[in-house]
Amino acid sequence: MGARGFGLAAAVPHEVIRAAASACEALGYRTFWVNDTPDGDGLAALAAAAAVTSRIALGVGVLPLTRWEPERIVERVRQLGLPLERLRLGIGSGAGPGALERVHRGATALRAALPCELVIAALGPRMCRLAGELGDAVLFNWLMPEHVDRSTAWLAEGARVAGRPLPKRYAYVRVALGKAAFPRLEEEAARYERFPGYREHFGRMGVAARATAVAVEVAEALPAALAPWEDRLDETIVRAVTAGDRPDEVRALVEAAAPEGQFGSGGQGVF
Repeated sequence: MGARGFGLAAAVPHEVIRAAASACEALGYRTFWVNDTPDGDGLAALAAAAAVTSRIALGVGVLPLTRWEPERIVERVRQLGLPLERLRLGIGSGAGPGALERVHRGATALRAALPCELVIAALGPRMCRLAGELGDAVLFNWLMPEHVDRSTAWLAEGARVAGRPLPKRYAYVRVALGKAAFPRLEEEAARYERFPGYREHFGRMGVAARATAVAVEVAEALPAALAPWEDRLDETIVRAVTAGDRPDEVRALVEAAAPEGQFGSGGQGVF
């Protein structure tokens, strides 16, 4: 069984991000992640998490290279003083033509400039092969558990051609806890289905986006719901979907998804 991480949207208020990151470190999560959107600077959110932690790895998943040039990423990482030994720097192609070339160029530049773990977001066969060729790890997203094996085969092909070991395999799994969060999960799934690349991705798997996510009414149901991914991945990232990103909602999910045997080890009361 792989390790477990926890992820929030970067647009969540920084006080919630700090509290969640601190709790995740106390509860034994291996990593804490944020995404990056026009209204949520992923690297700034990671800096907020870094300020209240000392051990947990910090991931951004991912910086789209249509919005973040590699030189700007390097400058921002250094400006914020992000701990390189804990940083998992995720990059993605962004939208538009030339995706493979853009990621190849960006990954090569970042590898030369920053001594941190380089994570490449991949959905389809060509990007998975490129991640195998260039990445320390791959980040999957909206992925059925059964599709992990198929994606791993593509990843292994790229690694084999490049003479490299298989990169680590991470995946965001959207998780909603409690009925109040279910409508927001439905909205997010519908939004991703409108993106051409993701629409193609769901078509390859033959499922709707919602089928790749977890929605449970009670915390006790969460371990079994996550198990199909954790049996296949090196790390499963619980990508939180809550009704309103309130501290109590995030706290409940952090605690419910805590790695086995870690609940109550010091993470409570930090929100």
